[in-house]
Amino acid sequence: MTTIAIVFFSGYGHTTKQAEAVQAGAASVGDARLYQIDKNGDLPDGTFDEIGRADAIIYGSPTYMGGPAWQFKKFADASSKPWFSLAWKDKVAAGFTNSASVNGDKFVTIEYFWTLSQQHGQVWVGTGLLPANSKASGPSDVNWTAGFTGALAVSPADASPDEAPRSGDLETARLLGERVAQLAARLSD
Repeated sequence: MTTIAIVFFSGYGHTTKQAEAVQAGAASVGDARLYQIDKNGDLPDGTFDEIGRADAIIYGSPTYMGGPAWQFKKFADASSKPWFSLAWKDKVAAGFTNSASVNGDKFVTIEYFWTLSQQHGQVWVGTGLLPANSKASGPSDVNWTAGFTGALAVSPADASPDEAPRSGDLETARLLGERVAQLAARLSD
């Protein structure tokens, strides 16, 4: 069975909600597991070995001050051990992020994930979704933030995780998870 590792950090719960949507999409195709980086930037012992057995790795972090949270960066720095042995080479990779603003420089975070994936020799997968860019489009539409390289979400600063990310952003995340799992399954055949 195709396995998908979703490695993420969440500061306030919004990114957890987005990660769960990615997991739901990936789980419709394979075995999708969440690996949440804790507030100290750590993962439980043995997690790197589990991630190394996955067919795909999806990265997630909120965008803080124009980039991923420091806790995610700590994980990325620690991934130098699997990097040294090319343990993640040829695995499918993708990413997701959210911030309080519509733009919020989210692309920089996705670009960081992409760079990490390329250092590991992974195969990057974008959303494959058209944007919702008509006058009538809004937060309930799929890909209303027009993310092509990764799933982007908006969680307004005064919104609880019960309120945001909104339905369109969560569906976009679900579709990304499903796409990654489908491609990983195809490549592992």
